[in-house]
Amino acid sequence: MKLTGRVMFRDIETGVWVLEGDDGRTYQLAGGDRKIKKDGQRIEVQGDVDRDAVTVAMVGPVFTVSSYRFL
Repeated sequence: MKLTGRVMFRDIETGVWVLEGDDGRTYQLAGGDRKIKKDGQRIEVQGDVDRDAVTVAMVGPVFTVSSYRFL
């Protein structure tokens, strides 16, 4: 699956990185590397949504990143 959007930091619990997708949904980011964690940066990501994952942050489905590029 491919998504585009803006990476944002949410100060929930210990903090969580999310993708505010161009599709209007918010996804909790998992995987990738620390370079992806740039607040406000637009990116395109490839990966899969893990619909069975449960997190403390509860900001949206978990998106496991397999690759990304900055836009």
